[in-house]
Amino acid sequence: MVLLALVAAVVPLADGVRQGRAVAVALARAALQLAAVGLVLGAVFRAPVALLPVLALMLVAATTTVVPRLAGLPVPGRWRRPAAATLAITAGAALTGAVVFGTGALAPGIRYAIALGGITIGGAMTACTLAGRRFIAELTARRAEVEGALALGATMRQATADLVRVAVGEALVPALDQTRTTGLVTLPGAFVGALFGGAAPLEAARFQLVVLAGLLAAETVAAVVLLRQLAAVPFLIGPET
Repeated sequence: MVLLALVAAVVPLADGVRQGRAVAVALARAALQLAAVGLVLGAVFRAPVALLPVLALMLVAATTTVVPRLAGLPVPGRWRRPAAATLAITAGAALTGAVVFGTGALAPGIRYAIALGGITIGGAMTACTLAGRRFIAELTARRAEVEGALALGATMRQATADLVRVAVGEALVPALDQTRTTGLVTLPGAFVGALFGGAAPLEAARFQLVVLAGLLAAETVAAVVLLRQLAAVPFLIGPET
């Protein structure tokens, strides 16, 4: 790790870029976080009852990451953004987990529950962030279009329907790109992790396929649920016509 950190710090000096401090701080922070995660997961494996608190902590961290990204979106109450983000992320991850474990695609167990839960909660968090930010941008840029629809008698939800479509599509771009390039550009993390864990290549590929499908499902559900709650804004933003 030290040698690789030196490479990351020294090579940019050829172009006058000094990032040694940033590299050291980033790796130190990552080391502390991973050590903490390792200790917590070790405790979960010894006491399975701790699984739900760990997943709840992941959910809280994901929600607190998303909510500031939605600050520019009008809502009828301050509680609405965190409530919407929590429900969206929970819905995406929970539905995906129910399908994966309910169909037997993965065997029920602490290790798989932690792995899939972390992946799907993280993916749902990203989808909510992308969907929310794109919806805000569309609402700002297309205010005149929304006003026109409202003037013709549309409800706010009807007037913003196309904006929602664009925002949800934007939220799914990372997951769709990952499915297109899997195995061609990079070997995905779940696949590599399964290989390191001793799984046969085909078994690792099956696990990765389940993860990719789970991500698509979790992110789609999260983006749709988020904007179903927040698209009917109480007032418009952007330049007045």
